[in-house]
Amino acid sequence: MRELSKQEVSLTGGHRLCAGCGAPIVVRQMMAAAETPIVASVATGCLEVATTIFPYTAWANPLIHSAFENSAATISGAEAAYRSLKAQGRIDKDIKFMAFGGDGGTYDIGLQSLSGAMERGHDMVYVCYDNGAYMNTGIQRSSATPKGADTSTSPAGRKIPGKPEHRKDLTAIMAAHNIPYVAQTTPAHWRDLVTKTRKALAVDGPAFLNVLAPCPRGWRVPPEDTIDICRLAVDTCYWPLFEVEDGEYTVNYQPRDKRPVSEWLERQGRFRHLFRDENKGIIDDLQDVTDRTWERLNRQAGD
Repeated sequence: MRELSKQEVSLTGGHRLCAGCGAPIVVRQMMAAAETPIVASVATGCLEVATTIFPYTAWANPLIHSAFENSAATISGAEAAYRSLKAQGRIDKDIKFMAFGGDGGTYDIGLQSLSGAMERGHDMVYVCYDNGAYMNTGIQRSSATPKGADTSTSPAGRKIPGKPEHRKDLTAIMAAHNIPYVAQTTPAHWRDLVTKTRKALAVDGPAFLNVLAPCPRGWRVPPEDTIDICRLAVDTCYWPLFEVEDGEYTVNYQPRDKRPVSEWLERQGRFRHLFRDENKGIIDDLQDVTDRTWERLNRQAGD
């Protein structure tokens, strides 16, 4: 912690992101962990819109604003140009490349761009700050949105009790690309996040980090609860901390007292309707999927 506190701040204060937003916490921790200069690309979304209001920027490092769907393609092009210039002797210093995108720009409309960059083997790190919906454009559901969540396009009412489908397991999809490093973490577990950031930057080739980043507005939680909500997501095993290094799985955290998923759900206004008698079966379904995913993950890790 003392070491990180001495690092130059790459994302300055004064940006327009909401109080309690998980995204800037994630970015500040990750950029502080970097030990080499970073060139970043940010997809259109909350993080980009609120940190680059013309003519100002909250970023102290080189930044490229990408469209919603192509942050991975943008930074892979920059990385390819860097390799060419370095081979020509026109650049002699080490530079690392990172792309950031929310779950809308990563799980959904950015998945093709991300998959292509990973398959091509670019030496880059892609970071998804997962807030579970298209928060920047009105809290529409994404494929990262949990089943039962109340969003503007999956509203809880008489017809449907929130989003009907379970969320996509993007971390598993990225692991299936057989890239050198894949991990899942949260800003509440800062040692875990910093360690995984440094591992991702150190590998020769592509790396992917999926980081839970609560949105107080969309999740309907008090801004001061962001870190606690992250911890509870991990302690319920809804959001396990694990990594995949060259195909080998490691679970980084085993809760001493695994909490029921309902404790995580009841802290968020977007799931309030699930606690009505007619909807409690959805909580049971979420618990069952969480338990089966946790058990499978531990088997993959050999535990």
